[in-house]
Amino acid sequence: MERLLIVTSSPHIKSGTTTRRIMLDVLIALCPTLAVSVWYYGPRALACVLISVASCIFFEWGSQKVFRRPCSVSDLSAAVTGVILAFNLPATTPLWIFPIGAFFAIVIVKQLFGGIGQNFANPALTARIIIMLSFAGKISNYVLPFEWFGQSGVDGVSSATPLAANHAPELWKLFLGLHGGALGETCALTLLIGGIYLVIRRVISPFVPVIFIGSATLLCWAFGADPMVSMLSGGLFLGAIFMATDYATTPSTLPGKIIFALGCGFLTALIRCFGSYPEGVSFAILLMNVCTPLIDRFTRQKPFGGEAK
Repeated sequence: MERLLIVTSSPHIKSGTTTRRIMLDVLIALCPTLAVSVWYYGPRALACVLISVASCIFFEWGSQKVFRRPCSVSDLSAAVTGVILAFNLPATTPLWIFPIGAFFAIVIVKQLFGGIGQNFANPALTARIIIMLSFAGKISNYVLPFEWFGQSGVDGVSSATPLAANHAPELWKLFLGLHGGALGETCALTLLIGGIYLVIRRVISPFVPVIFIGSATLLCWAFGADPMVSMLSGGLFLGAIFMATDYATTPSTLPGKIIFALGCGFLTALIRCFGSYPEGVSFAILLMNVCTPLIDRFTRQKPFGGEAK
């Protein structure tokens, strides 16, 4: 009885959940999309992912050595960043671009701000935007699935994504990813399976993905675009499930998460329908990442017994 009355410092409620366990669940959720990407785009897709992951792990280890911080490579967060970064780029991306993206993601966006949990924006997403703005001509060629079967390589075959094309494929092809696009953006089915797994494992809340995807789809329809094509094309599922749910760069309260998701959906539809880029998910999430501290400030709950200023 005496032990029950001992008061210690917070946290008072503890669980066995660790960063490594969460990141392992995210990697497991990404595996179906990885398998489909390799099947659709061939060994080149696997090479892109492996180089991206290896580069992120190397820069994580190297930067922590330079900054004299404890090595945290074993928590798998760098591996998750590497997979998501590769998923945001097409199979035709030159392999030397992935180490550049990994450097920006890990060293600039993550480690310079203090490491995991202290970065202001999603590392993989920010690196994707930097690569897109710096090497637009190198990552603008998208191959169709299964082209690698009859090709010695994938560099010579290119196509437009459904968002940039004049005529979108049938909806079932969009759902299964049978069109040109980035490695992890095409197959909505496998991304949905991964998202359901993360919800079951209680790694993410379904509120942000559902509100993000729903609001973006409805607003694209309101702005004159085809709602189903808008929902199943581009990186909407990938961004909503795996990037807009990042713990460190999204609001911590439920009202804040709802505001964040609605903002992402609105900006995505606005950029897609009226901007110069056919895709707007990455820019939308990054802009809302910047707004996260402000959202948290106005949605933070008052402590029990506290007085208003």
